[in-house]
Amino acid sequence: MYRSMFDCFAKTFRKEGLFGMYRGSAVNILLITPEKAIKLAANDFFRHKLTDENGRLSIPKEMISGGAAVTTPMELLKIQLQDAGRVSAKGAIEGGEAIVATSATAIALKLIKTRGILGLYRGTTATMLRDVSFSVIYFPLFANLNKLGPKRKDGGSVFWASFLAGCCAGSVAAVSVNPFDVIKTRLQVLNKAKGEVTYNGILDAFIKISKSEGYGAFLRGAGCRIMVIAPLFGIAQTVYFLGVGEFLLGINKTN
Repeated sequence: MYRSMFDCFAKTFRKEGLFGMYRGSAVNILLITPEKAIKLAANDFFRHKLTDENGRLSIPKEMISGGAAVTTPMELLKIQLQDAGRVSAKGAIEGGEAIVATSATAIALKLIKTRGILGLYRGTTATMLRDVSFSVIYFPLFANLNKLGPKRKDGGSVFWASFLAGCCAGSVAAVSVNPFDVIKTRLQVLNKAKGEVTYNGILDAFIKISKSEGYGAFLRGAGCRIMVIAPLFGIAQTVYFLGVGEFLLGINKTN
């Protein structure tokens, strides 16, 4: 029902108002905070462990370090909240009853009641495929781009270099894994309108999407992902490299 990013914005804003643009933000905050903390810390930990005695870290080992991250079922809850406007507009139903709720808690309880605890993990494989692939691309690219920037007197990167490296690496990684994100989102949208296609797994989704919509469908939303991921990782990496967390905790980062 949306022709483009701007058409989606206009229709959502017109139907749901300004607050409609922030659906799922609470879940997004709960998701992003621990996930980014884990990703950044885990990447550093594995880079340290895989670095040889001469201080060298090969590209394959950098990719392994980046891919060693975890994800959470909150992604599913975020998708349902953000899809609520489309659901109400199209009268989406699944099995005679739409899973429509106004909060993440209500959605989680409804999912557990109708699908069991495993219902929260629907699309987890596709999510892992997207997130691990993203990290495999992002972290080595960021590390190597960050090395190219100017350094402070203490040897650390200047803030704007880390920010730009994070933005560039985030953009490249976001576009690269966008096909996985499209498949993940299609699998996690629980409420289907009459006539909408249903999917029975990653391979089934790939085949049906490519046949009915063409391969270009796998790049839908790539522009939105860049607008979100690029500044998100640019800011996160800058804060991380500047040692803001250590400063707030009174920890000497160099020690």
